Amino acid sequence: MKNSIGPKPLLLTNPVLIVGSYDPSGKPNAMNAAWGGIANSNPPCVSVSLRKATYTHGNIMNRKAFTISIPSEKYVKEADYFGMKSGKDTDKFESARLTPVRSEKVDAPYVGEFPVVLECTLLHYLELGSHTHFIGEIVDIKVDEECINEAGLPDITKVLPFCFDLSSRSYYGIGKKLDKAFDPSVLQTFATGAR
Repeated sequence: MKNSIGPKPLLLTNPVLIVGSYDPSGKPNAMNAAWGGIANSNPPCVSVSLRKATYTHGNIMNRKAFTISIPSEKYVKEADYFGMKSGKDTDKFESARLTPVRSEKVDAPYVGEFPVVLECTLLHYLELGSHTHFIGEIVDIKVDEECINEAGLPDITKVLPFCFDLSSRSYYGIGKKLDKAFDPSVLQTFATGAR
């Protein structure tokens, strides 16, 4: 039997996304946002939902651009810090001893030490209530050379991203590979009724 726990912003699990932006004076800022993910394939888009009270919210509205840096497990403390302080009164890059890098394609910085970066232009936004849902068109992705697989894409076992679990208010690493996705043999298995 399932127990009802009521409506909550709960999805197991949430990716840890570090959203980069410039403030009105050009100071680089970054924040940790777990409400986000891929939003569209063509054009490639990512979404992130932010409260209006965040410094990043205003920065994105003003600059019409942002980046998403994906940290590796070794930067879990720094990523957490980016979610606890405001860029209004703190230079988070300096405090975390991380490097803001000016994006080549959009008017936003990214975290130089993090292995994967999505450079995004603001395509749409939607006011939802407590959060604004930003849709960014991905205009480029940068990946550390040592984290690229033979297909030219990020290798999850080398990037080592992590996710946020709201239920325990904790971060978790990526576990072992369970199976291949979009495996044609799965169709055959279910077509024959064999499992």
